[in-house]
Amino acid sequence: MKKILFIDMHREGRSPSQRFRYEQYLNILVDHGFMIEHSFLLNELDDSIFYKKGKYLAKGWILFKSIIRRFYDLARSNRYDYIFIQREAFMLGTAFFEWAFSKTKPKLIYDFDDSIWLNQVSISAPNKKLNFLKNPAKTAQIIRTADVVVAGNQFLANYAYPINSNVIIIPTTIDTSKYIPSTKKSTAKITIGWSGSKTTIDHFLEAVPVLEKIKNKYQNKIEIVVIGDGAFKNHKLEIVGKNWRLDKEVDDLQNFDIGIMPLPDDEWSKGKCGLKGLQYMALGIPTVMSAVGVNTNIIQHGENGYLASTEEEWVNCLQNLIDDEELRKRLGQNGRNTVINKYSTESQAVTFLSLFE
Repeated sequence: MKKILFIDMHREGRSPSQRFRYEQYLNILVDHGFMIEHSFLLNELDDSIFYKKGKYLAKGWILFKSIIRRFYDLARSNRYDYIFIQREAFMLGTAFFEWAFSKTKPKLIYDFDDSIWLNQVSISAPNKKLNFLKNPAKTAQIIRTADVVVAGNQFLANYAYPINSNVIIIPTTIDTSKYIPSTKKSTAKITIGWSGSKTTIDHFLEAVPVLEKIKNKYQNKIEIVVIGDGAFKNHKLEIVGKNWRLDKEVDDLQNFDIGIMPLPDDEWSKGKCGLKGLQYMALGIPTVMSAVGVNTNIIQHGENGYLASTEEEWVNCLQNLIDDEELRKRLGQNGRNTVINKYSTESQAVTFLSLFE
């Protein structure tokens, strides 16, 4: 029986990158005879400390424990046939552990799904004062050491190809057996929803001027929901943010009538893999996405969703969907079909399994 050691930052079910990049495939791996183990650095308590402002002494202790953990992983690495690293093995700016893993017996597989070679820090990031300890350039060093590199889209693959010729593109995928459209009854209000996190709330702010125009026109006919940042408030739009919860994720999203994924048009956004939009689409929710990066591959404008670049385009797209229930149903169903055919776990399972041949 072949063994795989997954190396990453978070416990299972915590990180969107881990959940939608490989955790959805774990049962498939087990069904194909693999033995799997997961080595993460942040338990639930450490997680609550690490992503709060301050608490530098406690964070120093977490870093020390993390170093010990990774040396332990190195010491036992030869027990495995494959080591799979998602984004990075260690939270600071060294690629030492990835390099050291590459010198051991197992085949090293490296997966990344963002433009993490760029020095991008959210204005709301709790650890932005410690950003000097990061080293985005280590992404290239890790890619160089890997036996196989898995990129979430073509833009990321183009970055990796000159460094390592063995690159495979596997899009971020949705388990469509769990993401099932609801039989939600029609109501007088249309819910426009956004889902993200405290560190991506900046992206939602891109849409605020558009949503203000929509709110001014439709008043109480619409409501706007923000999931992922319970501290977010916008009184003009009557928004009180909701915290994200794994056990409520699908239920919360199913309450959306329209899903939005605004992004700035920059290099960081070009590396995004469209996760929010794919979640909406998998649930049959008509989706409007910024015409940036991989979004333009996922959406065929007017067929399975809408793409928008300017404020005027955003307003027009949202108005069309608010005014036409049949249009919402058609784009929603076509969006789900797109996910099933191209962006579902099932559709990419054979390619994912091929990493471990």
